[in-house]
Amino acid sequence: MTANEFLFFSGFLAFIFGMLMLDLGVFSKKNHVISFREAAIWSAVWVGTAIGFYIVLGNYGDLIHGIENYAQLENIVEKYVDNPDDLGYMSSDDFERSLESYRHNMALEFITGWLLEYSLSVDNIFVIILIFTSFGVREKLFKKVLFWGILGAVVMRFIFIFVGSALIQQFHWILYLFGAFLMFSGAKMLFGKEEEKIEPEKHPIVKLASRNFQVFPRFVGDRFFVRKAGKIFLTPLFLVLLIIEFTDLIFAIDSVPAVFAVTKDPYIVFFSNIFAIMGLRSMFFFLSNVMHLFHYLKTGLSFLLMFIGFKMIAYEWMKLIGFKSYFSLYIILGILATSVLASLLFPKKKKKVSHPEMEMAEIKV
Repeated sequence: MTANEFLFFSGFLAFIFGMLMLDLGVFSKKNHVISFREAAIWSAVWVGTAIGFYIVLGNYGDLIHGIENYAQLENIVEKYVDNPDDLGYMSSDDFERSLESYRHNMALEFITGWLLEYSLSVDNIFVIILIFTSFGVREKLFKKVLFWGILGAVVMRFIFIFVGSALIQQFHWILYLFGAFLMFSGAKMLFGKEEEKIEPEKHPIVKLASRNFQVFPRFVGDRFFVRKAGKIFLTPLFLVLLIIEFTDLIFAIDSVPAVFAVTKDPYIVFFSNIFAIMGLRSMFFFLSNVMHLFHYLKTGLSFLLMFIGFKMIAYEWMKLIGFKSYFSLYIILGILATSVLASLLFPKKKKKVSHPEMEMAEIKV
């Protein structure tokens, strides 16, 4: 990592951490139920911030790699850009214009990767809702669990992305493996049976924690740990946090390789992932009460994964037929728009179900 990369990367992390602290500390020092209005405001903030970062990259993206001359630019393009024709213009006779073309392509890769990650996060929301419901977590505790879950996800994504990038640089065939895996994951999502409930006592994380730690059988307010009779116990709330972290790790195996189909630049992959993760918490509260209206969204996400997997496997052929980077953005938008429109035009038939108030879960260990 060069000095320029370190400074840009450090500044980015400081900004993200500051935004999280602002969200958690200034506006909500106590646990409370997040209103639809508050969730909508913060969703708009994170979407606006991502768009703002897109503009920054479009004007100053070259600062990430400290590009100062055409030779450095050519080296970065060769390293991270699959099809130099996507840049539109590259000439040693006009360094500034070439740099402008590179910035534009970098910004486009970021916004495409972010939209892809943000879309795939919706499936994560389905599972998080299932986890909270199955464990009987009170709604006012959702925000705290998601905050710490997101911090853990940032660390895991950082490791996953840069290790993955290093492997791709050394073993290019891994892209084909990623592509096949994404196509399999998309098909599994499309044809697989959707879980309706998680049995807490049977979850592998609960079993693992119960074998190695003392687990308290009931929730204790918003505490992750509790001391009883001189012993430290994990609370069910901490187990929920562990399960959410584990779930994000599983989703990262799908989503991170998907962004490598958009760009090979690990910094752009990381930035797009982090903005999507940061927006996940507010999007969870924004969509949790209306998720049932978009029942075809999961189908759309499955086709999205299969398209990205196919693109990773057949990218050489797609390059030959003139497939451009921005085509991926159009296809992603098209799939999402179609699934949302289909959900609204063909609403799911309502079932007569009771909605008793969620009880506090008791974990048998």
